[in-house]
Formats: sequence, structure tokens, C-alpha cells
Amino acid sequence: VQLQASGGGLVQPGGSLRLSCAASGSRYSFNAMGWYRQAPGKQRELVASITSGGITNYADSVEGRLTISRDNAKNTVYLQMNSLQPEDTSVYYCNAKKVRGTVTNYWGQGTQVTVSS
Repeated sequence: VQLQASGGGLVQPGGSLRLSCAASGSRYSFNAMGWYRQAPGKQRELVASITSGGITNYADSVEGRLTISRDNAKNTVYLQMNSLQPEDTSVYYCNAKKVRGTVTNYWGQGTQVTVSS
């Protein structure tokens, strides 16, 4: 299984970005897909997740500004990021989970998001 993330970059405060993550090498869809982020010197944290049934979960700090969605047929997850703030600056990692008795996590390579004027 490989996760290929794209869409990061530099944006001014208040701007928008859209991240995409395409999963390949899996015959079945993932139980959940999501995005985590990790800033220098900090622990990786959950940003948003979405189940195969469309149930979403967001970190309090991004609620109302970021929107996660997925295309199950394409095994792709998206993160629409609006009203970005400097504190959103981080490396964003795509995650996919399979639950087959046990939980298996797959990770993408990370994409840098920098919010700065």
C-alpha cells in the first residue's frame, strides 16, 4: 500500500489550500482515512478523519475551517483548508486505517504547509 500526498505549499494568512492523498496497492477500501500534522518540536496530532461511511472527526483547532472528504471508489482523501493561520504551519501526513481484527496504519510521505505573510 502506498499513499501519495500532494497540494501543500506556501499561503498567506487567511488563504486556502487543498490537500489530496491517493492510496494505491489495496484491493479494499480503508475503514478510515485522515490527516495528521506535526510541527517542529511537537507531537504528531490528528487534524481530521473520515470513515468509509462518511463520519468525520476534527480537531477543535480546525473545526469550521478545514473540511475532509473522500472518494471511496478512488481511495482518495481530500482536505480543504480555508482561513489558514500561521499556527497551521506544519508537515501534513495522510493516514489510512484498515481494521481486520487488528488495526493497520499506513502513512504518506508528508507535505509541507506554510502559512506566512
